[in-house]
Amino acid sequence: MMEIGFVPFNSDGWGPLETTTTTAATPSLPLTAAATTNVPTNVPFAPFSRSDKLGRIADWTRNLNNPNNRRNNPNDSVFDFSGDDSFAATLAADEDASFRLVDGKPPPRPKFGPKWRFHHHHNNPARHLPQRRDEEVEARKREAEKERARRDRHYHNNHRTGGGAHQRREAAVFKSSVEIQPEWNMLEQIPFSTFSKLSFTVPEPEDLLFCGALESYDRTYDRLTPKNERRLERFKNRNFFKVTTTDDPVIRRLANEDKATVFATDAILSTLMCSPRSVYSWDIVVQRVGNKLFFDKRDGSQLDLLSVHETSQEPLPESKEDINSAHSLSVEAAYINQNFSQQVLTRDGKKVSFEEPNPFANEGEEVASAGYRYRRWKLDSDMYLVARCELQSVLDSNNQRQFLTLNALNEFDPKYSGVDWRQKLETQRGAVLATELKNNANKMAKWTAQALLASADMMKLGYVSRVHPRDHFNHVILGVVGYKPRDFASQINLNLNNMWGIVKSIVDLCMKLGEGKYVLVKDPSKPQVRIYEVPADAFENDYVEEPLPEDEQAQPPTEDAANGISSEISVAATDVEDKEITAVP
Repeated sequence: MMEIGFVPFNSDGWGPLETTTTTAATPSLPLTAAATTNVPTNVPFAPFSRSDKLGRIADWTRNLNNPNNRRNNPNDSVFDFSGDDSFAATLAADEDASFRLVDGKPPPRPKFGPKWRFHHHHNNPARHLPQRRDEEVEARKREAEKERARRDRHYHNNHRTGGGAHQRREAAVFKSSVEIQPEWNMLEQIPFSTFSKLSFTVPEPEDLLFCGALESYDRTYDRLTPKNERRLERFKNRNFFKVTTTDDPVIRRLANEDKATVFATDAILSTLMCSPRSVYSWDIVVQRVGNKLFFDKRDGSQLDLLSVHETSQEPLPESKEDINSAHSLSVEAAYINQNFSQQVLTRDGKKVSFEEPNPFANEGEEVASAGYRYRRWKLDSDMYLVARCELQSVLDSNNQRQFLTLNALNEFDPKYSGVDWRQKLETQRGAVLATELKNNANKMAKWTAQALLASADMMKLGYVSRVHPRDHFNHVILGVVGYKPRDFASQINLNLNNMWGIVKSIVDLCMKLGEGKYVLVKDPSKPQVRIYEVPADAFENDYVEEPLPEDEQAQPPTEDAANGISSEISVAATDVEDKEITAVP
């Protein structure tokens, strides 16, 4: 039978008495030791060093759900006496709290990423918290939702359709097409967003007069492919006319006869109709004379040129001298279109002449194939609009005469568009056209609008490319494709009623203005147009044609051609002066 030694009873708390009266010796506690200490010998319950834990006395009354307990093993909390004032090692615990281990060794690098990530996640102290706070969880969810919403907004801003062209090339700085003078008074500011919901239906137009002469289209160009390309020729002897509204003698005559209230050209009307698709700045001069309204363009206006890569996401070189800059490409595209429109004709000397000859040509002068159709639309019960519409060719098909418009798309460097015409045009013509519609949405919409205004039966689009990407003088024709204007308009989402709604709203706004001269300016950086009131002598005799530098001229123009190019048109002049643009490479 085992004997149990004497155990003193402590009625005031736990553990041995502070002073003991034990006089009998036990095997584990001598009498002398019992009289001098209250700690059992050979029972390690406190740490012997700061790094070795040998054992602890348990306190089962401790609260295990204390959220402040963030030790790695919550089960050890019942053995933790560091917060107990009666603990004999309180001083050592205080020293432990101020102790910081300094270890210069780098943490071990994992051998395998996924396994280490799982292991690290498994040992994450946050996973062993006694309880999770709902407030913290909800806060993290809200932060995640905000971050997701921010990413969605960023994605949609970069992938927006329709008006997305206005967010393109944010770093590029576009200049205004006309310098805004301090004495100009801004009257209206119209955002393009208001144009999207406009709609107006006009009846079929009435032909008032047909002038000029047209040559027949050469069908052999419809069979061109990149493998049997043709060199683009230069027509230096044929004169091309870009005459504004008030300088047109036929429009002057029709205005004197009170045939209409509003007068314009197809180039000006198409610019207004397709203005929501424009990115570059443009300007149109508006003159209110009595009860009549004239829409004009300035001499040397951007309307005489053709934009290239206007709605593309790829920025063009900013230097004006670069052959791939926006200005250089516009001049190049204008010359390509003029030469293309004359090369695809039969040129057998046979022409289809109309009621009156070309109103801008002098007697004996060789002019380009062009027919001018003066048409009248009814905008209101007492308001009519007359516009000069241009056609470039005629074609006899099935004993029926068809009128054509001729335009050319030009490829300058495949690295900008991402599509090489010589490789894709024959096998993936739809992809090439889709790329051009994306990069030149405004230009192609204006061509379609002009074909609709002139009631052309067919619009021919040519694909013209440089012989070499760094040679902007020599070009080749890779192919020609024909489209019906109304079908093509539906393909590019061009609504005829919306286009006339834009024109009608601008006409109504300008008719409310007093007599004088005004200018509509497309903002170079924002999708909006502004109307300024300008002095009566603005834009008169202030433009001088700048000749190309000698190193950029393929052949120097003749003296007669140079005189023709530098001729100026005065809006206030009583006699009409012809505006000529001669095809120069």
